[in-house]
Amino acid sequence: MTQTIAPRFRTLVLLLLAAACALLAGAGPASAHAALTGSDPQQGAVVDRAPAQVSLTFSESVSVDDDSLRVLDPKGKRVDDGSPSGTGGTTYSVKLHTGLPDGTYTVTYQVVSADSHPVAGAYTFSVGAPSDTSVSASVQEAGGGFVGALYGFGRYVSYAGFAVLVGGAAFVLACWPRGSGVRVVQRVVVSGWLALTAATLMLLLLRGSYTGSGKAGDIVDLNLLGEVLQTKTGAALVSRLLLLAAAALFVAVLFGAYDKREDEEKRDLTFGLAVGGAVVASGLAATWAMSEHASVGLQAGLAMPTDIVHLLAVATWFGGLTALLVALYRGPADTPVPAVAVRRFSRVAFGSVVALVVTGTYQSWRQLGSWTAFTETRYGQLLLVKIGLVAVLVGIAYLSRRWTAQLAGTASPGVVRQREQGEKREKGQKGEKAEKERVGASSGRGNEKAKGSEKAAGSGKATASGRATGGSKGSGGAKGTGTGAKAGGKGSGGGKGSGSASGSGGSQRAAQLARQRAAVDAARQKRQRDADPNRFGLRRSVLAEAGVAVVLLAVTTVLTQTEPGRTEQEAKATGASSATTPAPSTGAVTLDMPFDTGSQNGKGVVRVELDPARVGANEMHLYVERPDGTAFDLPEVKVALTQEAKDIGPLPVAPDHITTGHWSASGVQIPIGGDWEVSVTVRTSDIDQVTVSKNAQIG
Repeated sequence: MTQTIAPRFRTLVLLLLAAACALLAGAGPASAHAALTGSDPQQGAVVDRAPAQVSLTFSESVSVDDDSLRVLDPKGKRVDDGSPSGTGGTTYSVKLHTGLPDGTYTVTYQVVSADSHPVAGAYTFSVGAPSDTSVSASVQEAGGGFVGALYGFGRYVSYAGFAVLVGGAAFVLACWPRGSGVRVVQRVVVSGWLALTAATLMLLLLRGSYTGSGKAGDIVDLNLLGEVLQTKTGAALVSRLLLLAAAALFVAVLFGAYDKREDEEKRDLTFGLAVGGAVVASGLAATWAMSEHASVGLQAGLAMPTDIVHLLAVATWFGGLTALLVALYRGPADTPVPAVAVRRFSRVAFGSVVALVVTGTYQSWRQLGSWTAFTETRYGQLLLVKIGLVAVLVGIAYLSRRWTAQLAGTASPGVVRQREQGEKREKGQKGEKAEKERVGASSGRGNEKAKGSEKAAGSGKATASGRATGGSKGSGGAKGTGTGAKAGGKGSGGGKGSGSASGSGGSQRAAQLARQRAAVDAARQKRQRDADPNRFGLRRSVLAEAGVAVVLLAVTTVLTQTEPGRTEQEAKATGASSATTPAPSTGAVTLDMPFDTGSQNGKGVVRVELDPARVGANEMHLYVERPDGTAFDLPEVKVALTQEAKDIGPLPVAPDHITTGHWSASGVQIPIGGDWEVSVTVRTSDIDQVTVSKNAQIG
């Protein structure tokens, strides 16, 4: 049975990891968490004269550098001074060169939002009239590409390592203290520490390139690394490394001094380790809470401790589940996971689920803000997937609780019979072993007696011979005695050598037999353990629970890289999308056009206002002023709208005179959106007239 389960276990784990990687790979570039909510000039606007500066307003505070805001002329040349200035952390402006000619200008920006994610985009505005431009206003790729994929993978590994480290240690302390001496459990917790440490170092090196150029070569740029260390995210990653050093000491004590203590002594040490471990784990969770979503936006003071509790609950559940799964599948047969440990973990997991539901509900309200955001935003859609996976996980956990209850109860008759048969076989083997040892001991004592008799007989013969020889011939007797003694010495030496060789060979055979018996006993104990249907059912349910947890962790990682639904809806409400794709202006258009008919009093300015400047019906107002700003009437004013790209127009508009210097027309129809030419014909006398025009983005 074990040989069948192990390959299935490895195959399923590989499939789940592949699914998690596919989710991460399909996440794409990280979405912006700070949205562009306003700009001056507005995107698509046509202004009469070049502005002195360009200002951008974001939905939350952002950080910038000298190249964060750039303004490019139609030929792609920078016309800004490169030093953005901010007001309040959400609005930044950059000054422009003086004397800019007419044409279309492109504004590009790349900043880092307060929740650590890069934000990039571009839009255009025009001075005088729109023109062709060689600059692409498409969205820049921020946090994408190869570096972005590596950064996303590092975030996933860091979350997984944190969960395994914290949850595995909590499982040992709270549920199974004897598990501190189980090798596979030790490896799980240490692997979590190694994964979190490696991922943190990886994120620290990738950070500069991730929020900047996105080039792989910038990963080893020490100047970028120095800049990263001065940011909030860099400080959080360094703090995490320092806390991991304290976590290493905790793990060493847990699997060292704690494991060697007796059960009574462990109880005294458990409290101290629990307090110290809780402090270190909370500190590690705070490095995420203080640098990401929870640190900005609505109710940040409450959101950060809530996020810490949420992360600890996730780690306790997922990490403990991992430790339990490995112990059930790879634990030694002589140290099985007891039913009491599984019951304790079931209670701990239930408490974690309650904490997840409470904190998750608050976080969902904070990040979404409305029910419609569940279906209208990507964040809400991913959150629905996460909620569904949590529901599946809770259902599987309920099945695990049922197997736990059955495992803690009376074993089935078949299992009892198997255990009784195993005990009988074990007693029989022990009896045979004792009988063999008894027979061997009796045989050894008989051999020793026989050897003693032969030795005594030989000694007597030698004495008699010596006496007889000495009586007849002294020298011959001496010689004979010496020869006899020498021969006897050789014989004795040979006997000793033979005995030593026999003893060494026997000890090696005994050791080999002992190892074989131990292997047989371990296999028998494992078969007996795996034969329990309740334990087998628990293993399968825990494996399924861990599989769903792997995918859930991947969805959570993608969710942390997605723009919150509340921010996305706020950006849409203000007419600016976080994707920052160029869009035509939907606000009122105002065009100031100076004119000069060449006659006396023939100079002035005509102002055309089109509201709301979109496809369909519009209101048009014309105001005519002298150079000194006073309104005056004209004999005739005519307006025409033309879109050359679609060969539409000119569409005539005949405004009605309202008052001095004011004409109006209602229901002006714009058939399609695009770049429209607005032409105004001004007549100041019977023979003096002129036509002036400007382009505007309408629709």
